[in-house]
Amino acid sequence: MSDIWAQDSIAATLPVQWTLQQCFDYALKNNIQLNSLRLSRLSTEQDLLLSKAAKLPNLNGTVSQNLDGGKTVNAAGNYPYNVNTNGNYSVNSNVTLFQGGYLNYDIKQKNLLTQVAGLNIAQQVNDITVSITQAYLNILLARENIVYVKDVVATSEAQVKQGQQQYDVGSIALISLVQLQSQLSNDRYQLITAENQHRQNKLVLKQLLQLPSSYDFEILEPDTLITNTRLYALQEVQDSALANRPEIKSSELGIQVSNLDLAKAKTGYLPTLSAGGALGAAYNSGNSNTAYFKQLDNSFYQQIGLTLSVPIFTRRVVKTNVEKAKIEVDQSKLVLQDTKTNLTQTIEQSYINVLNAQSQYDAAVEQLKYSQEGYRIASEQLKVGAANIVVFLQQKNLYVQALQSYIQAKYNAALNIRIYDFYRGIPVKL
Repeated sequence: MSDIWAQDSIAATLPVQWTLQQCFDYALKNNIQLNSLRLSRLSTEQDLLLSKAAKLPNLNGTVSQNLDGGKTVNAAGNYPYNVNTNGNYSVNSNVTLFQGGYLNYDIKQKNLLTQVAGLNIAQQVNDITVSITQAYLNILLARENIVYVKDVVATSEAQVKQGQQQYDVGSIALISLVQLQSQLSNDRYQLITAENQHRQNKLVLKQLLQLPSSYDFEILEPDTLITNTRLYALQEVQDSALANRPEIKSSELGIQVSNLDLAKAKTGYLPTLSAGGALGAAYNSGNSNTAYFKQLDNSFYQQIGLTLSVPIFTRRVVKTNVEKAKIEVDQSKLVLQDTKTNLTQTIEQSYINVLNAQSQYDAAVEQLKYSQEGYRIASEQLKVGAANIVVFLQQKNLYVQALQSYIQAKYNAALNIRIYDFYRGIPVKL
C-alpha cells in the first residue's frame, strides 16, 4: 500500500502533457541506469583519492595494557599471589619513497578511469535520447493513425446507413449491403488495433522514463514535423562522430589505461625504497622502585630507518604480469578499432535509412494523392448508385493502405533524419 501511495505522490508532481525536451530532462535526472553510472563514477573518484593518498606517510598508534598474576617467593619464604600491570605505548609511521614510479602511474590511471566513467554516462545519455525520440514519435504516429482511422470508420458508418436505405428501396442487393457492413466491421477492428498500438507506445515511453504505473499522460504534438532537410555527406558525419562521440573517446582512453597497466607491471622489476620511524615507551608495576613516569622516560625509544627491497627472483610473477599487460594493450587497441568500425557502419546504415525514408515519403505522398482521388470518385459513384460495390471497396482499401503508408513514411523520415543529425552532434528537436 505504501508503494501505491508513493507512486501517487510522485505522479501528482508530474506534468499532464510532456514535450520531447521534458522527456529528456526527466530521464537525465531519474533514469536508473544513468544514476547507476553516476554512482560508478563517484566510486572511481574515491579510487583516485585513495591512489593519491598512497604517496602520503601513514601513522599508527598502539596501546597495550596487561595484567600478570602469579605466586612468587618473598623474603619470608612465603608464596603470595601477586598481580602486576604492564603497558606498552608506541606510534609508528611509514612512507614509500620510491617504487619504480608505480604510485604516479596508478594516479594517472585512476584519473583516466574517472574520465572513462564520465564518458560512459555520456554514451548512456545518447542511447536514451535516441530511444526516447523513437518512442515519442511512435506515439505521435499512432495518435495520427487513430484520427485517420476514426474518419474512415465514420465514413463507413455513413455508407452502411446509405446502403441500408438503398437496400430498403431495392436499389442494391443484399450482398452489397453485407459487404459494406463487413467493411465497417473491419474498419472498426483497425481502429481498435490503432488504439491498442497507441497505448502500447505510451507504455514504452513510460518505461523509458520509469514513470509510476498509475500515472497517465499525454505528449504535445509539434506544430510542424520536418521530414525533409539537408542531408550532410556521409564522410563528414562519420568524421565528426569519430572525433566527438563518447564511445570513441572511451576506447581511446582504454588504450592509455592499458599502457599504464603495463608501466605498473614493469615497476615490479625495480627496487622499492621506504622510510619508517617509531616512538615507544613501556612500564611495569612490578618495578616498585621506579615511578610510572620515570619508567616511561627510561624506556622511551626512538627509531628511524630506510628499507630497500630488491626483487631478485619472483618465480615469473613480474614477467607474467608484464606479458599479460602487453596482451591487454593489444586487446584495447582492437576494442578501439571495433568501436570505430561499428560506429561508421551504424552511421552509414543511418544514412541509407534517411535516403530510403525520404524516397518512401515522397512516393507515399504521391500514392496517397491518387488513391484518395480514386476513393473520392468511387464514393461519389456509390452515392448515386453507379458504382460496383466490389470496385468501391477495392478503392477504399487502396486508400486506407496508402494513408497508413503515408503516416508511417512521414514519421519514419522524421525519426531517421534526427538520428542521422544526432550522430554529427545536433541535439534532437521536433
